[in-house]
Parts: sequence; structure tokens; C-alpha cells
Amino acid sequence: MLPVWVLVLAGVTISGAGTIESFYDTEAERAELLRSMTTNGSLRAMYGPLFSDSVGGLVAWRFGGFSALMAAVMSLLIVIRHTRDEEESGRQEMLSAAVVGRRAPLTAALLTALIANTGIALLIAIGLAGPGGSAAGALALGLSIGGIGMLFATMAALMAQLTESARLARGLTAAALGGAYALRAAGDAATHAGSSPLTWLSPLGWAEHIRPFGATRWWVLALLAAAVLVQGALAYALAGRRDVGMSFLPTRPGPAAGRLTTTTQLAWRLQRGALLGWAAGFLLAGLAFGSMADGAAELVGENEDAREIFQRMGGQSGLTSAFLAAIVGICAMVAALHVVSAVLRLHGEETAQRAEPVLANAVGRLPWAAGHLTIAFGGAIVILSCLGLGLAIGHGDQFGPILGAALAQLPAVWLLGSVAVLLYGVFPRAAAASWGVAGACLAIGWIGPALDLPSWVLDLSPFGQLPKLPGGSLEWAPILVLTALAIALTSVGLAGLRRRDLQT
Repeated sequence: MLPVWVLVLAGVTISGAGTIESFYDTEAERAELLRSMTTNGSLRAMYGPLFSDSVGGLVAWRFGGFSALMAAVMSLLIVIRHTRDEEESGRQEMLSAAVVGRRAPLTAALLTALIANTGIALLIAIGLAGPGGSAAGALALGLSIGGIGMLFATMAALMAQLTESARLARGLTAAALGGAYALRAAGDAATHAGSSPLTWLSPLGWAEHIRPFGATRWWVLALLAAAVLVQGALAYALAGRRDVGMSFLPTRPGPAAGRLTTTTQLAWRLQRGALLGWAAGFLLAGLAFGSMADGAAELVGENEDAREIFQRMGGQSGLTSAFLAAIVGICAMVAALHVVSAVLRLHGEETAQRAEPVLANAVGRLPWAAGHLTIAFGGAIVILSCLGLGLAIGHGDQFGPILGAALAQLPAVWLLGSVAVLLYGVFPRAAAASWGVAGACLAIGWIGPALDLPSWVLDLSPFGQLPKLPGGSLEWAPILVLTALAIALTSVGLAGLRRRDLQT
């Protein structure tokens, strides 16, 4: 998966130069955008302040923060996957019985993250330093994105030493990333100069303060490097002082007598943290996006190319409605990732051999699977309801239509979840391919309109079949067809699970 991460993140950032040039092809348009950003706090909270009206400066403003955020996600997944995940599964204990150093797994994980982030930084530096570009600005942008990735890689390494659970280590690192984003957004919303104390409390704010393609502050890179070295040194010190499988934060003991009596209660106990986190995140995202809906018209102004992008994504002629419909669609695609993750928790329980002792009791396979699928598909309702509620409150209008627009995305979200059920039940070794299906739909819906892809390509995603709400007309036919298809695929997947042997 690393080549996919590296090429996609670098490719999105590099291709942003062409997109920016097509949207704002004159200096006057770019200068007007720079002026409008000084007065639009909601858009600064989303993208950060704009320090230069050059094409490179606009690329750094529009794509730099997103790429840095995704590099951080990539890095924390890499490190925890190859440290705490390996210990939790028992594989690391077998490896450590051979001639393997105590800190070798941590070293291997951090080197892998370093290679990936270096690849992203180099590709961005080379891709944006072409004709008409600034080599220094491109290098600064690449190093800022790679530096953020390594900062959260070492933070994940530290969390992997402190916690006994890979899920908790991922959750704590992701929470730190979310907190960094919130601090950066709050600081940027407060001032257009990018000098708020809140941004200096956020690592994502440090990357912003480098100001690529503007008055570049190279010394901020030293701050990122120092943080990486300090966190890495702490992780190495802790790794040498604990046994394999142990942690420094004690695990809370459970009750003397078990309180779980149904498979749904067990699934809720295992997945409640992730579901509540996603719901809270979508509520906050809805509040933020809803508050900036009216500002979308000011940002786009008279730029017809940008207006067409919003209208292709949102399917509406009115810019505010198109913006809200586009946000609902994109967020629903992201929500599908949670549904896929919740469904694949079945696969994780089975391969970790935790499902076998449960099923050895008076528990059937279908009730066991139904518990997790209830959380997965029911959780989609909760998450999208929180999104619609946040958008309506943030926008301050159209409460019913916006909430209905969010819930209208459920059939497509359920369909991607049903693909995961089908692969897990019938082809368990290919279950991870459901991530590829969900990722492809996200890429089509997110990048496709900006690249002006043919309509038949956009229609490959189930989200392209749904009505564009709010503002559009509600069509029940695609909603019912996608729902029926999701039920059919889920039924086939459960039938396959019932007939096959468990993986060992």
C-alpha cells in the first residue's frame, strides 16, 4: 500500500498546480482571492491563511494542509501496524526469540515511515519545481509535508510504547492529530496573518508557518526536526525498558462477572469508541462546513471554472446549495470508510482467533455477525445524522432538507459496506480489497469533478447515482435500487460465512 499512499498524495499536490492555473489564470484573479481570504474566517479555518498569490502559493494553501494531514495518517498507521499490532498478535514474540534486537521492530517501522515521507517530499519538490515554479518553494512544501508525517510517526511510536492495545495507540495518536487540526483551525479563523498563538501550539500550524512559495521560514523546519528527534528518543528509551507485549499505561481490569449477554452488546463494547469518535467528528465537521456555506460564493466570485466544479459535485445551479450537496456527498464517502472498517472487524476477530471461543459456545455465526453489522450499518445512520445536524446548525437554515440530504446518502454507504460483507463471507482472503473499492469511490467523487472526468466514470460510484440534495428533486428509484442491492450482497456474504470454515 505504501506506493499508493506516496503516489496519490504527491500526485494530488502536484496536479493542484494545473487545477489552480485553470481556475485563476490571471494575476488579478489570484490577487482578488488573496484579498478575500483576509476577510473570510471560515475558509481560513478550513484551508489556512494564504500568504502568496503565486500559483505555488495557492497550491500550498489549497493542497498543502490536506497532504500533510494525510501524510500524518499514513505514518501513524505504518508505525503502529509494525510495532504494537505485531506484539498484540503474538508474531513479534516469535521474531524476538531469534537474533533480533529489542528495538529492531521500532527501527524498522520508523525507517519505513521515513522512506515513505521522503518519497512524498521528493516527488512534490521535483513536480512543483518545473517550468515557472520555484525550486525553493517546492522543496519547502515537500519538506513540510514529509516533516509532519515523521512527527506523527514518532508520536505513534511513543503511543505504541505507552499502550497495550493497537486500537488505543491509533486512537490516541489520531486524537492528537484531530486536536492539532482544531487548534490550527481556531487560530487561523481568528487572524488572517497566521500568527495566532493557537497555531504555534499545533504541529499542523508549524507546517503552515513555513510559508512555502512566500517569505519562506526555513527555521521552522528545525522545530519540526527537533520534535521528531525528541519523540523518537523517548520512544527508543521506553522500548528498551519494557517486555514484549507489555505497556507503561496499566490496563484497567474488567468486572469480576461478565455483563455482556448478547452478540450485539459484545459488538457495541468492541466498536463503541470508534463509532462515538466518528459521530463527534462528523458533527464538528458539519458545524464548520455549514458555517462556511455562504462564504463559498464569496470565494468563487465570478470564476466560472470554480463554479462549474462545485456544480458538478453538488448538481445544483445555486452555489450555496451546490456547496452543501457537495459536502454532503464527500462526507458520506468518508463515512463509508467507517462502515467498511466496522464490517472488517469481523475479519479481524476471526484471524486473531477471538471469534472461535465465542462461536464454540451457544452462539451461531449469523447472530455473531449480525451484532457487528448492526453497529456498522446502524452506525452509518448515526454518523450521517450528526453530519446533517451539524450542517443545519452551522448554516442556520434548511434544517429538514439538509438532514434529509445527509440520510439520502445511506444506500450508497450501505452498498460499500455490503461489498465488504460479501468479500469477507465468500472470499475472506480478499476482504481487504473492500478498502480499495471504497477508496476508488472516494477518489472518483472527490477528484473526478475537478478533473472533468466523463459522466460514465462518475457514475461508476454508487454516490453518483443518488439525487443531489439539498436543492434537487428527491428520486426514490436509485435509493431503492441501491438499498436492495446492499441487502442482496449482504445476504450472499452471510450465506458464504455460514458455509465456510473459519480461518486459523
